[in-house]
Amino acid sequence: MTYSVYQHWDPLKVCVVGKSYPPELYDYIKNEKVRKVFYKIAEETEEDFQKLISILERFNVKIMRPDITSPMGYAKEAIENGKGAVPNPFFMQPRDHTVMIGEKFYVYPKHKVWHSINQHLIENNNTLYDSNELLIGYRLEYHDIVKRGPSLANGAMITRLGKDLYIGTNQGVHSTTVLDNIQEILEFKFPDNRIHIVDTQGHNDGSFCPAVPGLIFSIVTPLSYEKTFPGWEVVYLENESWGKVQNFLKLKNKNYGKWWVPGEELNDDFTNFVETWMNHWVGYVEESVFDVNMLMIDKKNAIVNGYNKLVFDAFDRYGITPHICNFRHRYFWDGGLHCITSDLHREGVMEDYFPERG
Repeated sequence: MTYSVYQHWDPLKVCVVGKSYPPELYDYIKNEKVRKVFYKIAEETEEDFQKLISILERFNVKIMRPDITSPMGYAKEAIENGKGAVPNPFFMQPRDHTVMIGEKFYVYPKHKVWHSINQHLIENNNTLYDSNELLIGYRLEYHDIVKRGPSLANGAMITRLGKDLYIGTNQGVHSTTVLDNIQEILEFKFPDNRIHIVDTQGHNDGSFCPAVPGLIFSIVTPLSYEKTFPGWEVVYLENESWGKVQNFLKLKNKNYGKWWVPGEELNDDFTNFVETWMNHWVGYVEESVFDVNMLMIDKKNAIVNGYNKLVFDAFDRYGITPHICNFRHRYFWDGGLHCITSDLHREGVMEDYFPERG
């Protein structure tokens, strides 16, 4: 049976759930206060992964997880030789590196962590592609404009609604030339789809979520939903998600990457940063911050990070049951429930929700 995903609200059957470094990786941290913080973050991160898995398994979803043996080896080597930083755990957010579009599976990087998943897909007759192929031809132009390495079109930037694919923009990309180039490339690669460029300035799943046909949750006002989703109800969650944690994000940006460099944990600013996260922000995020980074199991069931009256009232109107799974450290790791999963197979065929578009 060939796996496929055409709509992200079709019944979920096979799903990748991310994984992070285990607590023992952080044994190298000399500062005891900081080391204990990272032990706790690692333990709670896996606890939350397991909560998510238990919800999915209640719906008979087959779970696959990345094999982190190889990056664990790299990390230990970096720690032992003291010459490099511990690699970031990119395998925590499989959505940022993999995406199934129809029957085509895109993955980047071509790393050993995805090997068992890739082999499983090949055994199920799927074709695998390097996700660089999605935007070949636009990368150099993008790099010239933004002056940094190009982000890839990935599962967090692609919203799959049957015949319509909605592609988000990267931060800083406003050039009409670049956007037209993206449109042209994707129209060539997906001739059976209608391509829409949506000015998200970042990942789609952090900005909006079309939960079921006719209903959208959004934290972004500038998007013209009347053009992209004509006639659909939009529930706007003002000042939610990233807007509520701006002060923490400033601290995080200041300390970005320092937690992977042996010796930096002795830095007072960094120590204060991790202590502040544990002593203030985790509790605040758990209790107060709702985001649209939700995962639809099917049209009647959604996994969300917490309670929000506007969202739950809308769920009630559309007959959707919410299942709460709070990913406590999502802003520390920079990835919500949708980011830490990647749907490999959903039952369904390509639908056309806007046939008037031709």
